[in-house]
Amino acid sequence: MELTLTLAVNTVWIVVSSALVFIMHAGFACVEAGFTQSKNTANIIMKNFMTIAIGTLAYYFIGYSLMFGSDSSGIIGWNGFGINPGGSPDGLPLNVFWFFQAVFAATCATIVSGAVAERTKFNVYLFFCLFVCSLVYPLTGHWIWGGGWLAQMGFHDFAGSTAVHAIGGFSALAAAKIIGARAGKYNHTGKSNTIPAHSIPLGALGVLLLWFGWFGFNCGSTLSADPEAIGIIAVNTVLAGASAALAAMLFTYIRDKKSDVGMTLNGCLAGLVGVTAGCDAVSPNGAIAIGIICSIVMIFACEAIDKKLRIDDPVGAISVHGVCGALGTILVGVFALDGGLLYGGGWHSIAIQSLGVAACGSVALISATLFFQTAKSTVKVRVHRREEVMGLDEAEHGISAYDMLGL
Repeated sequence: MELTLTLAVNTVWIVVSSALVFIMHAGFACVEAGFTQSKNTANIIMKNFMTIAIGTLAYYFIGYSLMFGSDSSGIIGWNGFGINPGGSPDGLPLNVFWFFQAVFAATCATIVSGAVAERTKFNVYLFFCLFVCSLVYPLTGHWIWGGGWLAQMGFHDFAGSTAVHAIGGFSALAAAKIIGARAGKYNHTGKSNTIPAHSIPLGALGVLLLWFGWFGFNCGSTLSADPEAIGIIAVNTVLAGASAALAAMLFTYIRDKKSDVGMTLNGCLAGLVGVTAGCDAVSPNGAIAIGIICSIVMIFACEAIDKKLRIDDPVGAISVHGVCGALGTILVGVFALDGGLLYGGGWHSIAIQSLGVAACGSVALISATLFFQTAKSTVKVRVHRREEVMGLDEAEHGISAYDMLGL
């Protein structure tokens, strides 16, 4: 590839964007650790850290080729093991393109970590991470971004509301349901008990890191240093997060007479997840609307999943990533300036978006169910109750994250 100024600028932009997405793993670790009990912090740090290591290697050896390899069926690709040509856009070196896609793959897997926190065996989670990054994420990713059947139908998921977040969220739903609730989460009548977060400041830091990394997540998905596209995507990203945070704060204050910190933080994330699919296609006003809608829906989803379905999700990952990832993708069909329902496009786009969400969500649910049911019936998926009460830091790793502080 001939070195030109355009190539050099594109390369630097995508590498920087990839680094921003990489930083999001620190955000996920902080959110998950902060929203759970202190006795499980080291375990959570290890899970998030090893997600990067295992996810990157799995995507290198198998996942990338399945996602962007040659394909005549529209279902799955293959170009051999490792980084092979195929799928890399013009004006971007193959290795740079792979790097950007690899950090996305690891992000998808880490969403599940929070939903199954505080009771899942460490080795079971690691094998699931391998499974997702090498097979599940590349399969649906090929449909959406690799020239597969959804892409051919016109399905629009610019930066991964479905391809990354909904896949992770629906996988988390199946995992949390099969693994079961934490000890003490529900009493004998089925009433939900609150297990307090041990560090709201740590959780807030995590959300800010995620919001920061999201500019690489969304803006970098241009795959080129296009000033106009990057500008509108950045504006839509910050507006969706801001409007969603404000909506969650106001809603909980009006309803409960107190503004809920945890819901406000997750509200921001819900808006960011929701706008990711259409951040390139909607107006700033549309981004604000998507943020508000996703934020309010997330609150009701969290409560329904906890109190009605009795599925224990310590960090709200199912609602934030699964529900809002799906909803945000469908809302592209409503708010897109080109073809959206509000702009004279009719119901066609909504139908395609809904079909894509249903297809990808089904793959995530079925594959995660098969994995965790198999693990449950063979190696067991959760730690012994005594180990859970002790804390996974001691039980799984023989240390405490806060020993030096005397906690």
